[in-house]
Amino acid sequence: QVQLVESGGDVVQPGGSLRLSCEASGATSNYGAIAWFRQAPGKEREGVSCISTSDDMTSYADSVKGRFTISRNNAKNTVYLQMNSLKADDTAVYYCAQDVDYYCPDNGYFAPLDFRSWGQGTQVTVSS
Repeated sequence: QVQLVESGGDVVQPGGSLRLSCEASGATSNYGAIAWFRQAPGKEREGVSCISTSDDMTSYADSVKGRFTISRNNAKNTVYLQMNSLKADDTAVYYCAQDVDYYCPDNGYFAPLDFRSWGQGTQVTVSS
């Protein structure tokens, strides 16, 4: 079982930037895929970005493509989500998720049911 801990959520003005972190721990050297999801009040949880740890293949939802960047630091077992040009619509609780058997698709679509381990979430609020 992999444990995931998110951090970095904050209140930021429109047009601003934030970097979220997801620290993973557990007895595995290959995490499969790690993804970021978000859930706004009254909306379904949606995939934001995904990275496959075997080859660093990345995938992005259309709504964040060109603004968000996913990356990882192997030495720290941490995956980052750099978020630039933030909009009010980006306001949500952001979760990271992991599944050892998953490989990120290149179409930018990945579902919550594809991931078995989840963090507790971190709040991002974009507001003036």
